[in-house]
Amino acid sequence: MMTIFKGKAYGSVNVGERGQIVIPAHLRKELNIKPGEQLMIFADHEKKIISMMHVRDFSALLERAGRVISKLEEHMPAEQKVSRK
Repeated sequence: MMTIFKGKAYGSVNVGERGQIVIPAHLRKELNIKPGEQLMIFADHEKKIISMMHVRDFSALLERAGRVISKLEEHMPAEQKVSRK
């Protein structure tokens, strides 16, 4: 059997007239989501799954990925390195 979702279900939400949803209070508390904070929205169109993460966490993820890429590039031949200007 194929696994579609790994995690915990928090109930269902309704989509409002303007496409808005309300994240359940207990989930906002667990994830420390405060009013006015920005979240990144991701979608897997094939599986019809929407996921979110804090912008600050996404930024940290990109910074870590950049450091990993830089370390990998240190071991690459010069002609294979990509110029980042």
